[in-house]
Amino acid sequence: MTAIARMRSGSGSRRLMPVAVVAGVIVLVGLLFALPYNGLVSKEASADRAFADLDVQLQRRNDLIPNLVGAVKGALNQEQTVFGDLAVARQAYAGARSLEDKAAASGQIDAGIGRLLAIVENYPELRSNENIRDLQTQLEGTENRIAQSRRDFNGAVTSYNVAIRRFPRRIVAGVFGFDRRPLFEAAPESTENPTVDLGNSTTTVP
Repeated sequence: MTAIARMRSGSGSRRLMPVAVVAGVIVLVGLLFALPYNGLVSKEASADRAFADLDVQLQRRNDLIPNLVGAVKGALNQEQTVFGDLAVARQAYAGARSLEDKAAASGQIDAGIGRLLAIVENYPELRSNENIRDLQTQLEGTENRIAQSRRDFNGAVTSYNVAIRRFPRRIVAGVFGFDRRPLFEAAPESTENPTVDLGNSTTTVP
């Protein structure tokens, strides 16, 4: 190889070196973003899947309510305010689109069911009704699954919310718009003792 050829070869290698360095930096930066991004996508998908499971159980409860209300109405043969409240709450849940709206409607249903079951407990003829007992059993099983699904969802969301606040995922979350998500919490009214209107008196059931 002549001296001129060697000079040209060396000059070409020196020109390619900056390109290689830039390419290496790009690949490194890509990996630094890709790994946290993929992790956040997985956690977000887990939260979505957990909410879908919770939504299935909440919808099942929503579908059971008309049967229970109908059975109680038929046995009582009188109107109660709780029936209207539950109907409004069911409509609110059916029309809810955001997690916050679904949680609020679910809290209204929680409170309404508590009052409805309190009515059942105050009427011996309702407690002895086989159809009502069967519906109560189904509702109780659904409530247990809702409680577990709510815990699973809140666990997945908590894991996601923690992840988007930790470095370096916090930078990736800001760049790609991974926002904090709310937990699915019980509404304050759902934890209150239900008030039962028995027509001529009002009692609070512990």
